[in-house]
Formats: sequence, structure tokens, C-alpha cells
Amino acid sequence: MSEGESGSGTAKSGRTGRRPGNTDTRTAILDAARIRFADTGFDKTSIRAIAGDADVDPALVHHYFGTKQQLFAAAVDFPADPEVTLSVVDRAPLDELGVTAVRAVLTVWDSPAGPGIVAMVRSMFGGGEPNLARSFLLQVVLERVRVRIATPDDDGRARISLAAAQMIGLLTARKIIGIEPLASMPIDAVVDAVGPSIQRYLTGDIDTGVW
Repeated sequence: MSEGESGSGTAKSGRTGRRPGNTDTRTAILDAARIRFADTGFDKTSIRAIAGDADVDPALVHHYFGTKQQLFAAAVDFPADPEVTLSVVDRAPLDELGVTAVRAVLTVWDSPAGPGIVAMVRSMFGGGEPNLARSFLLQVVLERVRVRIATPDDDGRARISLAAAQMIGLLTARKIIGIEPLASMPIDAVVDAVGPSIQRYLTGDIDTGVW
């Protein structure tokens, strides 16, 4: 082997100190992500920082998990792909956000992923420090809707909190406590009853100026 070949091999070896892609790598990325998200929140956490903590290339994080939002969902062990539901809401006209959001969320709750979501909500009720599930709801799910309804005079935060309160109450009554007949009502009936209230919170005439 020539000196040039030997030097090339040494350089290549020096560039391969990062962890290769395998199951252990995926676990290391998730562990690093949970710590980062808990310590600094979603907005201030970067894929590059998580990759550095896990000792992998950032491209490997994207390979395993896709976007930062999808990585956050994996880190909190969200039982369904939130992008599926959020993309449905994203495509809805502003004047149909309420009914669209209620239908999309109810569909997930009534799917095989429902029990996992109920368990996640129970963990939020239990509090804890930190609670990544609560952070995911506030910093990713609700924020995605808030930016759509925000105006120069109203940042939408009060509106989102009111809508979220009603949706959490709906989930609690329908899936956790099991209040009848709500627990057994068809999705269409719940959407017709609750959708307009959510729409009013999001875009209707409510006074948010004093909050």
C-alpha cells in the first residue's frame, strides 16, 4: 500500500467516528431528543443539536424520523402520526376550521390509536416535570392552528386555549369518563354539535383584548 493510500485510509477512519445507522442509533437519537426537547422546548431545539448529542450526522436523524415535528412526535411516543390530522386541518378554509378540526380529531380518537391518545391525555393530567406530551400539544399541535388564525390585532393564543379546553373536555367526557349519550354518539352528530362552538372560539366574535 502506498503512502497516499495509507493516508487516505487514516483520514477516512477519522471521519467515521460518528455512530453508524442501526437500532442503537435510533434509540440514541430518541434519548437525545427527549432530553433536548425537555430542556429547551421545541422551537429552541435543532436537529443539529440533537444529532450532536447522539453523536450522529444530522442527515441520519432526518433519515430515521423526517422533520423535527415528526421527531418530537416520536420522542413523546405519540400513538398516531400527527401530520395526518394536522394536514387535514391545514387544508380547511378558515370558516370551516371548527368542524374540520373536530371531525379530524374524533376520527383519530375512534381509531385503533385512540387508547394511546387517552393514555397521553391522562399523563398530562398527572403533571410531572417535564411533561413532553403537554409540550408537544402546546408547541406543535396548537401552534400549527394558531398561526393560521392570528391577525395583527389578535395573536390567537386566547382563542386556541379556549378551543383546546373544549376539545380536552370533549375527550374526557367521551373517552375517559364515558358520559352517555355523548360517549356513544356518532361522529357526525358530535361534529354538528361541537364544531360551531370551536369555530366561534377560533374565528368568531369574542373579546380577547383584555387577556
